[in-house]
Amino acid sequence: MNTHLPLGLSLLALLSACATQPPANTWRYNVPDLATPPEAASGRSAKPGWAFSRQAVAAANPLATDAGHQVLLAGGSALDAAIAVQMVLGLVEPQSSGIGGGAFLLHFDGQKVSAHDGRETAPAGARGDMFLAQGKPLPFPEAVQSGHSVGVPGAVRMLEAAHRQHGRLPWAQLLQPAITLAEQGFRISPRLNALLNADALLKKDPLALRFFYQADGQAWPVGHVLRNPEYAHVLRLIAAQGSRALHEGPVAEAMVARTAQAPRPGTLSLQDLASYQPRLREALCFDHMAAARAYRICGFPPPSSGHIAIGQILGMLGHTQAQGPELAAGLPSPDFLHRYTEASRLAFADRAQFVADPDFVQAPAGDWRSLLAQGYLRERSQLIGQQAMKAAPAGQPGGHATSFAPMPPQTEYGTSHISVVDARGRAVAMTTTIEAAFGSRRMVSTDPSRPGGFLLNNELTDFSLAPADAQGRPIANRVEPGKRPRSSMSPTLVFDKTSGQLLMSGGSPGGAAIIHYTAKLLTGTLHWGLNAQKAIDLPNFGSLGGPTMLEAQGFERSTVDALKALGHEVREMEMTSGLQAIERTPSGWWGGADPRREGVVQGD
Repeated sequence: MNTHLPLGLSLLALLSACATQPPANTWRYNVPDLATPPEAASGRSAKPGWAFSRQAVAAANPLATDAGHQVLLAGGSALDAAIAVQMVLGLVEPQSSGIGGGAFLLHFDGQKVSAHDGRETAPAGARGDMFLAQGKPLPFPEAVQSGHSVGVPGAVRMLEAAHRQHGRLPWAQLLQPAITLAEQGFRISPRLNALLNADALLKKDPLALRFFYQADGQAWPVGHVLRNPEYAHVLRLIAAQGSRALHEGPVAEAMVARTAQAPRPGTLSLQDLASYQPRLREALCFDHMAAARAYRICGFPPPSSGHIAIGQILGMLGHTQAQGPELAAGLPSPDFLHRYTEASRLAFADRAQFVADPDFVQAPAGDWRSLLAQGYLRERSQLIGQQAMKAAPAGQPGGHATSFAPMPPQTEYGTSHISVVDARGRAVAMTTTIEAAFGSRRMVSTDPSRPGGFLLNNELTDFSLAPADAQGRPIANRVEPGKRPRSSMSPTLVFDKTSGQLLMSGGSPGGAAIIHYTAKLLTGTLHWGLNAQKAIDLPNFGSLGGPTMLEAQGFERSTVDALKALGHEVREMEMTSGLQAIERTPSGWWGGADPRREGVVQGD
């Protein structure tokens, strides 16, 4: 695929001092003004959308976005910028991602899309029944806090491997923004303050309690400058030694020790950490028609379920007949919401039945694309009628029958999303996670006398807590040693099918609802002609296989009543997406960030 980016020469003239690319060894990170913290985390804070001519970075926190933009201005690649963004997010947004977690990175080098899998793995000592007590699954909060929930982190080693292929600036320089901010401090944002005060579990960890909270147990107030010297120390080791500093030596020993502590000590070992390897996978792409234009939409294959589910939902909708406009007064219409949520139920039924780590579970009919075949989706769409279905069955893609039991519904949390396009035509869409807010609530430090550290993930609770159903049939996404848990993360790149030109990079956090948030972005931009910001602004909706979910205060009462009349059980609820997107325009790029979170887009 070829792509051509506008040069933006007039803007470059205005920013010549910044845009001049210095030699790699002279770049220095400049700390931005800390006087104004990110916007409030509750409610909605309007985002204007941002226009750029050459390149752009979209991330969930302004400090992280700024670090990535500085890397681009210094001549770094899209991948370089994503690394700098991730390391800063681990500091300023510790509830969502970090070096103790994993990530899926979709990379476009101007010709080819590659999928870099940094998903966590189950330790060699993991057992299928480790989340059971007296034969029943543990309550989810107990499973999260247990040592069994901690998977072998993969984000740093994956980014290191991707940097060897696609990096331009030295690895160590890309960690400097996060090191500097960790040492000098950053101001607590309203969102971080609110999440810290709302989380009773984090206070049970002595290191986290001492670091994130005051003596009276209240979180540090908004605007408080928080320094994390231990995180800076660990990043300096990683800057000098690469991922080996995290996966071997004192940091690895500290991770193993924290995982081995009560409650329910885990089995993470030094060998598990040392032997972790990221996977380079083939991106999963499908063709899609919208508004008489052909697109090629690329995303992540299993162990992510997200892209398959998105492709199924969009494909089934293409085989259903609209009964009227899909937008009414600027909002999704009852008819569209009915068809969308019915398609979602069918997609989630297949997700529960089939999708798991491809190193352990064979794809239906031997190919994951069987779930996206047009004939199969046309057949599935025929189950969408005029009334809501009570229960959606899994299908038989390619005539494939499976002996697996469907995975029961289970809570999913977390994550953050990063999108980057650079001036040389390369792009990144990366979704990154430690799973639940603040992960397993286990903070790691190599020296308890030095404040701070980083949090370990609870990614193994993305496995089915029960390994089999009541009849003893195994569940595809059950715990097995060395296995990667199923994910919903959906980093997405969109191309013009005819020319191969890159059109958009996007994605979102949000657990299983990531699928719907990303599908909303694609529907709004490709089908409804909205720019990325306006598509992100739309109220959220979807179904995880059960009730129809609508974002609270997002829809008119008449819409809710119309859905109920069609037999839907409607639940109006908070649906806090964190969409980030960068789309091509005739003059360059347009960036959008979710009004429900703190993200911004920067570029030039």
